[in-house]
Amino acid sequence: MAKQFTLGKKERLKSQKQTELLFRAGKKFSVHPFRIFYILHKTGTTGIRFGVGVSTKLFKRSVDRNRVKRLVREAWRLQKIALQDQLNKEGTGMDIFFIYTGKELPDYKDVYEKTAKVLIKLSQLSREAI
Repeated sequence: MAKQFTLGKKERLKSQKQTELLFRAGKKFSVHPFRIFYILHKTGTTGIRFGVGVSTKLFKRSVDRNRVKRLVREAWRLQKIALQDQLNKEGTGMDIFFIYTGKELPDYKDVYEKTAKVLIKLSQLSREAI
């Protein structure tokens, strides 16, 4: 059966409670131009919940902020399957939040490559946690 390249409602990090917990108790690392916050859930739900944010200080126009978020979500949607399969095999879940920290509007190719690096690092970190 073919893999679904979706980013549905259940895969988005929407709860303010969960987001605050992620920033307060989660771990973080940086891969320029992203700062990544993540937290592993050993019990309960499996799968990944994902969120993305862009600073208003860096991009004054909402059009620019929305474009960056759209690019990041698209790159994530197309590449998340390997990490998702690994977490499902391990029986764990993960909440992830990307913050774009670059000062210029990125092009899709750069966002795609950096997202791939982030996914590799997240995959290694989830293996080490178990």
